[in-house]
Amino acid sequence: MNPKHRSSWNRNLWVISLLLGLWFVLSFVLMYFARELTFNFFGWPFSFWVAGQGAPFAYCLIIFFYARYMNRLDAEHDRAEAEA
Repeated sequence: MNPKHRSSWNRNLWVISLLLGLWFVLSFVLMYFARELTFNFFGWPFSFWVAGQGAPFAYCLIIFFYARYMNRLDAEHDRAEAEA
């Protein structure tokens, strides 16, 4: 593995670690404390909204960010996919 690929791989691992940490906080930490969030949010308890709407939306944002980041990283290291 040449230094350019190693640099790309290390940046990829760093971003994956960061996004997995964010996923863990959203999935476990926030949900654990969500029962204590008892105020109403658009007419529903906030804990219900976080579990039913907020977390899945945040997961989609994580996926979008990772796909966009990897496309840029691949283009930067001349590994972009050939367009059909």
